[in-house]
Amino acid sequence: MIEYHKIQTVYKRNPDTNFKTLLIGEWALPEFEYLALNKWVFTEKVDGTNIRIMWNHEEKIVTIGGKSERAQIPSFLANRIAGLNLVIPLSEYYQDTSMCLYGEGYGGKIQKGGGTYGKDQSFVLFDVKISEWWLQRKDSEEIAGKLGLQVVPIIGSGSLLYMVGLAQDGFKSQWGDFMAEGIVARPAVELKSRSGQRIITKIKCKDFQR
Repeated sequence: MIEYHKIQTVYKRNPDTNFKTLLIGEWALPEFEYLALNKWVFTEKVDGTNIRIMWNHEEKIVTIGGKSERAQIPSFLANRIAGLNLVIPLSEYYQDTSMCLYGEGYGGKIQKGGGTYGKDQSFVLFDVKISEWWLQRKDSEEIAGKLGLQVVPIIGSGSLLYMVGLAQDGFKSQWGDFMAEGIVARPAVELKSRSGQRIITKIKCKDFQR
């Protein structure tokens, strides 16, 4: 299965603090600086574990994996995702199309603060890839609707400076009365760098809660 790419934090991290704090104003990539004042779309970053769901339309098989081939998924989470019975709707709607669904497994027993999302485990979708194409948000939402999956909520849009301000102030999660982990931001129009990497970034609220 294709591993999900790394999402670079918007600013560089400070080596003097063992990279625990940010160097505010020092953009991690030149593309972030160049596009900083453009419109970006913000989704809530969920505190969980990376999950990949691969659909093989020829063999009619769903394979569940973690962030990497070596990553181990907790059995209770794997069972929860398997219980979604995605083979049935995938076979109905996407019998001629293989795809990889990328999302976050979250909830009780997942990560240190997983229980704040509720005691039960669940899966929320944040990206879909078909062949070499990353789908647009509206297309991912359409697939999620057919499969009965959640999609990470859009929490706003604006410049990267505005995004940093939101994270610095902190904001409540869409899942309840607690602080969200952070923000993932993408340009309003999907872009790639000169090396062919996606332009996408993140910021965590805890980076400012010192």
